[in-house]
Amino acid sequence: MQNLDIATIVIIAANVIISLKGFKDSHFFDKYKFNIAGIKTGEKLRMFSSGFLHADFNHLLFNMLTLYFFAPVVVYYLSTTLFVCIYIGALAAGSLLSFHFHKEEPYYSAIGASGAVTGVLYAAILLNPSMSLYLFFVPIPIPAWLFGVGYLLYSIYGMLKKKDNIGHDAHFGGAIAGYVLTLVFAPSILSDSLWVVLLLAVPIVLLIALKKLDKI
Repeated sequence: MQNLDIATIVIIAANVIISLKGFKDSHFFDKYKFNIAGIKTGEKLRMFSSGFLHADFNHLLFNMLTLYFFAPVVVYYLSTTLFVCIYIGALAAGSLLSFHFHKEEPYYSAIGASGAVTGVLYAAILLNPSMSLYLFFVPIPIPAWLFGVGYLLYSIYGMLKKKDNIGHDAHFGGAIAGYVLTLVFAPSILSDSLWVVLLLAVPIVLLIALKKLDKI
């Protein structure tokens, strides 16, 4: 399943080429990163282009490795076309949620494919919830569904604390898009793995409730 299709190769190549350009050219980087003030003045392209820029090589490597491992799962269970739809949809959703939460912060900026990659990751979890994930700092395999719930809860915690430089809202937006689009593309999951669908919905409902209560 680890043989990459052409769409995944193109996406990874685009991320590498554009990120390397951004590493060397600060003007290019500033022009295409996610920035609230820029977007409000009509530079909507930033909401998409920022998803192909990265802060440094480690940031790029982590996102592309995650995509490398989980994109084939989505392609295998769905198709190349639907994988691309999930990737783009998750990228857009991550940017939209970031804009929604930071629209009154003109200097807020962000970059990275994390929102899109998280969408692919959550699609893979829904499609194959029995798979296990191996994390660098945990010596035992972690059930994919457990990681999914834990990751979204951690993202909510990060959004509440606002003490790090991680774009938790983009991750969450991407995860929601991956969740919704996968259920649309593969509705049989609702009957085959309803318990996973419900578990992954818990953090989403919690986020909505916290937003309604003005806690986030």
